[in-house]
Order: sequence, then C-alpha cells, then structure tokens
Amino acid sequence: MRSAARRSALPALIATAALLLAGCAAPSIQPKTPDATAPSTAAVEQVDAAELLAPLGLDGQDARSVIDALEALPVDERPSDLIASIRTEELLLKSADGREASLPMPADVFYTSVAPYVTQTHDCFYHSLTTCRGELSSTPLAVTIIAADGTVIVDETVTTNDNGFAGFWLPRDLDATITITQDGRTVTAPLSTTDEDATCVTTLQLT
Repeated sequence: MRSAARRSALPALIATAALLLAGCAAPSIQPKTPDATAPSTAAVEQVDAAELLAPLGLDGQDARSVIDALEALPVDERPSDLIASIRTEELLLKSADGREASLPMPADVFYTSVAPYVTQTHDCFYHSLTTCRGELSSTPLAVTIIAADGTVIVDETVTTNDNGFAGFWLPRDLDATITITQDGRTVTAPLSTTDEDATCVTTLQLT
C-alpha cells in the first residue's frame, strides 16, 4: 500500500517540478521548446503573438520592444498568466490556457539578462521575463563588457529592474568579459553570445 501511495503521488510531484522549472531552466531540463505552464492535458493552440500581447498593450510590437517593456515592469505588474521566454532566435510566449506564439529576435543583436548576487541565486538558461527573480532588486551596478579584442562594448552604471535583472543588447557571436561592481564587491567572468549561449546569467557572485 505504501508503494501504491508513492506511485499515485509521483505525477503530482512531477507536475509541480515542471511548473517550478518552467521560468528559468537549464537546457538539460528545458529543451528548446515553449515553456510549459498549462496542465499537460491542455491542447496547444498556435496563435498570433498580438493575441497574447494585446491585454498588455504590446500588440504590434517587435520582440525587442516587448522584451524591454516587460523587463522594466514592476514585479507586481507582470502578468501571472503568461510566460515570455527569451531564446537566442525567438521570444516564446505561452498563456496559462495553452495558447502559444513567438516573435523573431533581431538578427544582429543578442539579449543577455544578468542577475548578480551576493548570497542567493537560482539555475537559469533562458530568461523568463514574467517569472525570473534575482536577489538584487533596483540596485545600482557598475558594468563593463569588453570584447576579446579589447573593444569596450559596455561601460556604464545601470540599475537592476524590480526583478533583480539587468538586460543588455549585445552583438551576436561575441566573446567577451563582463565585470560587475556593487558596494565594494566585484565579479569578473566570461560572457558570450552565440546561438548556444544563455540569455539568462545567474552565476555572477559578487565577493
């Protein structure tokens, strides 16, 4: 009887884990398919992106405009019934009722959203504009991004959004180094923007 109880609980545990991983997932957990937020029994319906973006006043916008708008929203104003997942080639949208759509990403630039941290972080590969949360909300950061050939791509002070992330539109196929300084702490790490790279960087610990 104990084994049967465990088996009956397993589907619920798997479903719960899938929901938790949908927003910020590594490729080994969440492949390049739309993020799953609706129950597994819900039929997937492909729709025009404008249908999912209209309630947000973003219908007719391109991927870059949608990303910039959603990334800047206060957390409590972000839609709870929509996943907006940034992939290298497209912005994937999925509603809680199973409707899906996508917008092509710009051909010449790559979006990287970084969430530096001091004590707490989470695994992430594809950035979700509606569910990902970083530790340092609304925090000034001094950021430099320098290409392998010495070209300075970014050298500015930025403030993280309410979700704890700061986003950067960078040249594609870039090999660079990012340095972030905050309140006497700093971190330096490699950063690249190929089709195989993350759009969500949560591994930058400030020390």
